[in-house]
Amino acid sequence: MTEYIDASGDNEGGAQAQDEDAINRVAVSADVQYVPERSDPSSSMWFYAYTITIRNEGKIGCQLLSRHWIITDATGHVEEVRGPGVVGQQPYLEPGESFSYTSACPLRTPVGSMRGSYQMVNAQGEHFDAPIPAFVLTREQSVN
Repeated sequence: MTEYIDASGDNEGGAQAQDEDAINRVAVSADVQYVPERSDPSSSMWFYAYTITIRNEGKIGCQLLSRHWIITDATGHVEEVRGPGVVGQQPYLEPGESFSYTSACPLRTPVGSMRGSYQMVNAQGEHFDAPIPAFVLTREQSVN
């Protein structure tokens, strides 16, 4: 799954339409894998690893400051996670550069989803959110 975002700092009503002159454009993709050796379905525990790739497709550099995840399981239970950076880092990306990291998520149901946003700042000091499109956590091989 790859989602292209025009995350310009003045998008009060949500993500704006993408245009070729966007200063703040970030592409986010996710790859999910079920981790059976860390899961215990008899105890209602399913464990998923996900690899996120963040690519700066804007015209100037930007830095990831923090993250906000919304994790939903099959019962509709929602957990929100906020924190600085990702995996202990706050990567700075020049135009065309990307950063990938792997993290994990335990669930109490065999299926769930994640979505959220990265809080960013560009080289001009303007803050903006880069939405993370929803992706599915499931044991089945699925198209993201």
